[in-house]
Amino acid sequence: MSEDPLVIFTPSGKRARVPAGTTVLAAARRMGVDLDSVCGGRGICSKCQVAPQIGQHTKHGVTVQDDALSGWNAVEARYDEKRGLKPGRRLGCQAEICGDVVLDVPPESQVHRQVIRKAATAREIRMDPATRLYFVEVDEPDMQEPSGDLERLNRALKAQWDLGPVEAPLPLLRKLQPVLRKGGFRVTLAVHQAHRGPARLIDIWPGLYESGLYGLAIDLGSTTIAAHLCDLDTGAVLASAGLMNPQIRFGEDLMSRVSYSMMNPGGDIEMTRAVREAMDQLAADIAAEARVAPAAIVEAVIVCNPVMHHLLLGIDPVELGQAPFALSTSDAVECATAELDLTRLNPCARAYLLPCIAGHVGADAAAVALSEEPGKQDELSLIVDVGTNAEILLGDRNGVLACSSPTGPAFEGAQISSGQRAANGAIDAVRIDPDTKDVRFRVIGSDLWSDDPAFDFEVTGICGSGIIEALAEMRSAGIIDASGLIGSAEQVGTDRLRADNRTHQFVLYETADRTISVTQNDVRAIQLAKSALYAGARLLMDERGVDKVDRVVLAGAFGAHISPKHAMILGMIPDVPLDKVTSAGNAAGTGARIALLNRASRAEIEQTVRRIHKVETAIEPRFQEHFVAANALPHATDPFPELRKIASLPDVSFNTGGEDGRQRRRRRKI
Repeated sequence: MSEDPLVIFTPSGKRARVPAGTTVLAAARRMGVDLDSVCGGRGICSKCQVAPQIGQHTKHGVTVQDDALSGWNAVEARYDEKRGLKPGRRLGCQAEICGDVVLDVPPESQVHRQVIRKAATAREIRMDPATRLYFVEVDEPDMQEPSGDLERLNRALKAQWDLGPVEAPLPLLRKLQPVLRKGGFRVTLAVHQAHRGPARLIDIWPGLYESGLYGLAIDLGSTTIAAHLCDLDTGAVLASAGLMNPQIRFGEDLMSRVSYSMMNPGGDIEMTRAVREAMDQLAADIAAEARVAPAAIVEAVIVCNPVMHHLLLGIDPVELGQAPFALSTSDAVECATAELDLTRLNPCARAYLLPCIAGHVGADAAAVALSEEPGKQDELSLIVDVGTNAEILLGDRNGVLACSSPTGPAFEGAQISSGQRAANGAIDAVRIDPDTKDVRFRVIGSDLWSDDPAFDFEVTGICGSGIIEALAEMRSAGIIDASGLIGSAEQVGTDRLRADNRTHQFVLYETADRTISVTQNDVRAIQLAKSALYAGARLLMDERGVDKVDRVVLAGAFGAHISPKHAMILGMIPDVPLDKVTSAGNAAGTGARIALLNRASRAEIEQTVRRIHKVETAIEPRFQEHFVAANALPHATDPFPELRKIASLPDVSFNTGGEDGRQRRRRRKI
């Protein structure tokens, strides 16, 4: 008898087998997948749209055939005729599951949409943007001295601003003459003068134009895309917005996307199209939010990891999936935004991508280096940009080292049984009483703790910062031992612990229709992620010949929201005094803003990355040694003396079931 079809939903990663003929919406409800529906499955509201991902998915161990879902039906055809469905979309209430399938739930179909927490960090930046406005008075044509309008425009720029000559793309040559004459040969020019290369004419207006110029600083991550709209005159951030990277449906981690490109001909083109469309939409959304004319956005600076870098540029990332991890180019890239299919900006806008450091350490790490400047510090600083692929910098005035570490998506709530992205209703902070084992928590969208009488908020799951705090609190309360093993109810003394096959799970929250718990598999997923992070840091410390660092800086959206104390209890970061652990917020985004608003910084970072020494974790045998030792909580061999000053971790072991694991037998109602 053949097995029921396997259904995998992204970005949640939830999977289960369901009987053939089950609708996608019914499967989602059964599996607790966040798929919206308002009309009750009648094909009216379109909230339950999904996108089947046809092809081979190595990470999931499944190949999706064209007939994995039932054929297009009359309800979908009618809806498409009346209101339109995006290409490749299906209505989850109508499509039936016929075979193994991977289904992407787009952001607009999610009830609890992700909160993109990559806000702009306040920063003093010396203003010297590459694109500026210039008002000029141009000589009128003269029969006695014949010359073209562009030539006379360049003469005026040189005489009045000591600038130029400028190159004018064909679209601007077409509008040059009518604009000059409309303005009585008095015009305002937007001129892009990069730190190298020719000056370029970006736009021209009749008379004096005073409506401003704007630029986008974009942090293109593997999970999220965040953008900041900046005034190129004042540097002010007018609006910030973000969305999930739609490439998640091709794989949550970078190597899964490289694998998708390898296994599916044209897969890289699909991923390039998806991310460009998302960035273009993000540009339109942020312009609308700030009430800025899209044509006034004349520049974009983009930072991203190497795989995102290649896919954005339309370069197949296959070489980044195998040693020696060769980049097509590691230099900074300058091009027209139109070449990246960013059509919602000024038609002649320019794009600048920061240089990559190495095959797995990208322009986002370069942006962090530009923002945090470890090479200019007296203290030996460890800077960790925590994400699906963590970038780590270690350095001071004597030099900077860099590596990347494959932490995977667990820190962002993926591969966690009750995990979800950061969205309203997600648990993001946890406290556990070490004596009673009672739990209280806080969720995104509410400032109240769950034990507050006024707390009345739907709890939907647990995000990355929440699972970190939950595990650290469980370790501090003696619910997890140093090896990461969850104890039983008898060993720990609370009926929040439930049998889960041959292991146990700890219940954080429970109602009649929902249970949010931490399972043994959840603990293992976080152990693997944190071990990779710590091993990367230790590898750089070995290379530098030190056993301790002076300070630790947590960067990135996730790094900005995790508790340093809880991170150290789990052994995510090396042992330092707690007041030496700080958050840099979205340091990559800050670096992008610096490069957008100060063109000299572009030349600076291009020189800096050439001096950074790259350590390749994939070929270093010591990485595996550090990884294994870091599996313990906090660590198998490192003593963590600073942590011991502020936290007392119970010396329990649940592996033998002996008396040493039995702390309390008293049972309490949840």
